[in-house]
Amino acid sequence: MQRASELKTPTKQDLKKFIRLIWSTNISKGLIAIGLTGSLFTTGTQLMIPIATQRFIDGIEFEQFTPWLVALIVGIFIIQVLFNGFSNYVLQKIGQGVVASLRSFLWEKVIRLPVRFFDRYASGEVVSRITNDTAVVQNLISSFFPQFINGILSLTGIFIILVLMDWQMTLVMLTTVPVGIALTRPLGKKMSKVSREIQDETAAFSGKIQQTIAEVRLMKSSTAENFEKVSGDSDINKLYRMGLREAKYIAIVGPLIYTLMMGVMVFVIGYGGVRVAQGEMTTGQLVAFLLYLFQIIFPVVTFMNFFMQMQKAAGATERISSILEEEEESTLGEKIDLSDLPIVFDNVSFSYEEEKEVIHSISFTAEPGQKIAFAGPSGGGKSTVFALLERFYTPENGDIRAGDLSIQSINLKSWRSQIGYVSQENAMMSGTIRTNLCYGLEDSETISDERLWQVLEMAYAKDFVEQLPDQLEETIGERGLKLSGGQRQRINIARAFLRDPKVLMMDEATASLDSQSEQYVSQALDKLMHGRTTFVIAHRLSTIVDADNIIFIENGRVTGNGRHQDLVVTHELYQSFAHQQLSE
Repeated sequence: MQRASELKTPTKQDLKKFIRLIWSTNISKGLIAIGLTGSLFTTGTQLMIPIATQRFIDGIEFEQFTPWLVALIVGIFIIQVLFNGFSNYVLQKIGQGVVASLRSFLWEKVIRLPVRFFDRYASGEVVSRITNDTAVVQNLISSFFPQFINGILSLTGIFIILVLMDWQMTLVMLTTVPVGIALTRPLGKKMSKVSREIQDETAAFSGKIQQTIAEVRLMKSSTAENFEKVSGDSDINKLYRMGLREAKYIAIVGPLIYTLMMGVMVFVIGYGGVRVAQGEMTTGQLVAFLLYLFQIIFPVVTFMNFFMQMQKAAGATERISSILEEEEESTLGEKIDLSDLPIVFDNVSFSYEEEKEVIHSISFTAEPGQKIAFAGPSGGGKSTVFALLERFYTPENGDIRAGDLSIQSINLKSWRSQIGYVSQENAMMSGTIRTNLCYGLEDSETISDERLWQVLEMAYAKDFVEQLPDQLEETIGERGLKLSGGQRQRINIARAFLRDPKVLMMDEATASLDSQSEQYVSQALDKLMHGRTTFVIAHRLSTIVDADNIIFIENGRVTGNGRHQDLVVTHELYQSFAHQQLSE
């Protein structure tokens, strides 16, 4: 995603990329044809108005004024309004459809991207791509593009009519075009650059706001309000200064264009008056010429706005395209049943960044139904092992297999649907208890209340859910913050029961709970682990002393493995951990 410091003037390649992006949304060719036809009729009726006015004025002079002439002029105005409204609606509909498709593409793309992508980009920045950048494209297509099309048609028609009407005056008028371009183009480039800088800075600011609001409890508990105020004010002032720069350029360009147009108009009136006096053109022709001149002003301003918006859209397109070009997680592969298959780590190494290896040559085997525990100092690589098991990342060296089959060749949906994950963060979605229990299950609408109450009872969560005012339909707030940590954890365990996973992963599942909640959760976890291959991360050795194999990881390497009674004798650091935690 491009930063403000890397901005560049859009090229033909940017325009081609924009057109390819828009065309990829399967834009309706029929609607485009209808919209353009409507624009053509609109332009045609607009071009008839000065001619009708000329006939009206010259008709008075030659005593040819009739009510039919008035009716003709009024009718042309009405037809022009109708066609203009119709074509604008059709083109607006096209724009809305394009943006809806773009947002749909982006959203589907984002949710299918690997975790590595979200390690690189802040969530607020990604959200800005889906909302702000697509809004820029929408604004271009819905508002500026119809005006641009009408402007091209109008200018083409007006130029032909003016040349036929009086080519000398037309030639004089056109000499001002290069002057206008020379005066406004440099400022236009600066305006577009500032505008795109504002776009990127706004996206970054949105990301900061989103992060602060999401972690409002951390901010409050850390008394960091003043820090956030100073930081926010700094960003707001930066946006304010950028906005003033943009306003400065607008303040210069506007009067320049106005002065230029007024100069042209005064010259045309003066020169035209001389020609009328000499009998080389009629009063009606002069008035028609001036009306066409007025019709030229709006398309010229529209073109400037369109190209400025086009430059904004080029930046937005580049950022949107950068997401659409990201490689998705592979959904191909064989569907298998993990019930009776051992899971094997074979010399697995991995690093989040180059030359910063997090785990090195880790090997172990988990037989079906076994409980495999991971112990060791914080930061040793235990959570990374879980991330690799979930296939959030791919090993750089070595392989992870289910039986004899590499897990990379297994259908990703099939793999993850058979894994139940209970973490210490007890993640939950905003919504009701029902939606959280059924989250991600394709047959969620067919799951009965009886089944939901059954899994809640298995997770020791039924009693507290029954006491809630709306029970299963109780809304639990963002990230489940209306529930206690122990309650959220038991809902997560109930969700795992509902999925009936073949493999269970538990990451410090009781680490942040009080003693009463821990007792409930531990009992629920014991039920959940029964008959399943289970991987456990725990700092409390009391929760893993019954594990079939304890793998001790230090600095990304396995320094010992075996049952609790073996490691207490053979592994010095494990012995120290056991002495500190289990001697009481």
